[in-house]
Amino acid sequence: MYALMVLIFVLGYLCIAFEHPLKIDKAASALLTAVLTWTVLVLGADSILPLLESTSAEHSRQVVGELRHHLGEISEILFFLLGAMTIVELIDAHDGFKVITERIRTNKRVHLLWLIGFITFFLSAVLDNLTTTIVMVSLLRKLIDDRQERWFYAGIVVIAANSGGAWSPIGDVTTTMLWIGNQISASGIVSQLFLPSLVCLLVPLILLSFKLKGEAVRPQSLDADEVRGEPTTRFERNLVFALGLGGLLFVPVFKTLTQLPPYMGILFSLGVLWVVTEVIHRGKNAEDRHPLSVVGVLRRIDTPSVLFFLGILLAVSSLASAGHLTQVAIALKDNLGNVYAINLAIGLLSAVVDNVPLVAGAMKMYPLVSPETLASAGSDAGWLGHFVVDGQFWEFLAYCAGTGGSCLIIGSAAGVAAMGMEKINFIWYLKKISLLALFGYLAGALTYIGIASLP
Repeated sequence: MYALMVLIFVLGYLCIAFEHPLKIDKAASALLTAVLTWTVLVLGADSILPLLESTSAEHSRQVVGELRHHLGEISEILFFLLGAMTIVELIDAHDGFKVITERIRTNKRVHLLWLIGFITFFLSAVLDNLTTTIVMVSLLRKLIDDRQERWFYAGIVVIAANSGGAWSPIGDVTTTMLWIGNQISASGIVSQLFLPSLVCLLVPLILLSFKLKGEAVRPQSLDADEVRGEPTTRFERNLVFALGLGGLLFVPVFKTLTQLPPYMGILFSLGVLWVVTEVIHRGKNAEDRHPLSVVGVLRRIDTPSVLFFLGILLAVSSLASAGHLTQVAIALKDNLGNVYAINLAIGLLSAVVDNVPLVAGAMKMYPLVSPETLASAGSDAGWLGHFVVDGQFWEFLAYCAGTGGSCLIIGSAAGVAAMGMEKINFIWYLKKISLLALFGYLAGALTYIGIASLP
């Protein structure tokens, strides 16, 4: 069973990676991979032949219970994604991003690169890397006309979003998990990971600056607005932009105040924006009002990308339920035995599989050590000292799991979102961006290790 599940996952992963040569949408491959891995798990056989004989009602109930548990967690991410994408598309339908694009005067490629990188880096720390990627990729469409050229900037957006999310307790789902689990504190993660995360972004920016020269060409539609007429007034545009961005910013505040999951905050913000847009456009005729309504905008949502996200997370969760990820964590501990090496490996592994179950597995494999336990540890105090609150293992885990996924475009939620929105080729990202992301990842890691080594 275990070997067959891994084989199915690897084959599905290869189909996703070679989507364009195979001419099979990655969402279809992800969904089939998810269903097949869970099917093998529920049948519980070590080979294909005795599948029916090995099935038991008790085993099936346990697996279905695991599936429902994982589906609940995945649904929270998907509803958050749908809400955030709808808000962003609603802002875009109102030309709300003009508020930013009108203030970005430069067309120089290098200047744009650094500007986009830093805006993404700091915005993702306030929001989260997924929402920030959606916002910034939508913004790139207003700034750069050529699709292939836009992919380079989208690659930097992925790196910057993951780097920015790593040093904030609300910037990435993995840092939020560690924060809620009390492995890290908000002040500790900000003070210790800001500089390594910044280095993780600066290295790719510097390297890519040598490649991008000259000036970028903006889409002609931006210059033709006056000719064809704008769909909204300046007041409507600014109002929807302010409410949309404010709604996204309100999500972590809502979570802190109510302790409800983030998707409830995003649905609340979407509901408010829905009511406001219905009110401000109620005097218009149906033809002009429909494209500016939530109902009209929902048709623009990239549903295949959402289904791809569902499939890949379900497939990974099946491996977690079967114990594959726990076995990986044990192997890392036995073979590496160094907290830095373990976390570097987890970070690179997160580029292949989702970082959420990896971090969850690490949190279970290496439990939090209390001060009392550390005081009575004796000769093991040196090793266990890495696992206290704000210990080096947890901080470095937050950095590695948050930024390592940038090495492959399907290694993070930000990458998946960018891939779906811009239809970025997996192989193109592997050739053009992955090495830059790897250099940044390693440079940031060395920065953290150097800081941690200081007396």
